[in-house]
Amino acid sequence: MEFKHTSVLLDETIENLNIRPDGVYMDGTLGGAGHSKEIAKRLGPDGHLIGIDQDGEAIITAKERLADYGDRITVVRDNYQNFKSILDELNILQVDGILLDLGVSSYQLDNADRGFTYRVDAPLDMRMDDRQTKTAKDIVNGYTEQELFHILKEYGEERFAKSIAYHIVKYREKKEIETTEELNDIIRGSIPAKVRNAQGHPSKQTFQAIRIELNHELEVLTNSIDGMIDCLKPGGRLCIITFHSLEDRIVKNAFRKNENPCICPPNFPVCTCGRKSKGKVITRKPILPTEEEMKANSRSKSAKLRVFEKGMNI
Repeated sequence: MEFKHTSVLLDETIENLNIRPDGVYMDGTLGGAGHSKEIAKRLGPDGHLIGIDQDGEAIITAKERLADYGDRITVVRDNYQNFKSILDELNILQVDGILLDLGVSSYQLDNADRGFTYRVDAPLDMRMDDRQTKTAKDIVNGYTEQELFHILKEYGEERFAKSIAYHIVKYREKKEIETTEELNDIIRGSIPAKVRNAQGHPSKQTFQAIRIELNHELEVLTNSIDGMIDCLKPGGRLCIITFHSLEDRIVKNAFRKNENPCICPPNFPVCTCGRKSKGKVITRKPILPTEEEMKANSRSKSAKLRVFEKGMNI
């Protein structure tokens, strides 16, 4: 199956990266190289792009699509949380721009074998990196009822988390849960019919929660933002595209804290904590897709782009 993915907020992201022909840029979620190809087009002979992705199929596709740009491109199979060691290996201290396009690619959703989607019956997998041994099946069958409730409530913001967790545990007393359709059936049976019929697919939030837990998505994001800002050159920018409220909240709060880290009481006339701003938030409100983009790509509807710029004197 061909790796297909329509890059969301493409023009807006490229514009906000302020790409210089001789600059060094990092795409921490390379995917099918949609954003990266547009960056590469704008680089001159002295420019460099580092593309990182943990998905083996994405790496193969990206290398093919970026082959024309030769040694201006370095492609690395890894999780973007390891960006600092990757840059160290390349003897790169700072970069001019960093991009993160979070969430699941269209390819991962459309490829039923990956087990990300609730719309097709498939083995419960959901791994973004198939070198990892733990799968969604292990979570569904191995977590306690309380642990399941916690991730469904916290990561899926699921109203019926308690009922779904209870019914998962009851079902697996009889047999192991192996497929997406089995899990779908359990979820349907856990939600009142009048609610189930009035909203979107009843499994959406549960599948999201399990995927986030399995791939440590929020933890990785939270632990990476400050370090990425530190790795920017003065005037460099960090652009992050999110697809749900949990990610967006993490990004918004992290950007705000890096812009104004002072913890002194508001009534103090002078800052005494010594914490210095690292730069400024460019997007006071997130950049959203246009009506045209949302019509052309329904998966862009929940996308939000936030941008942070490193201070010039840091």
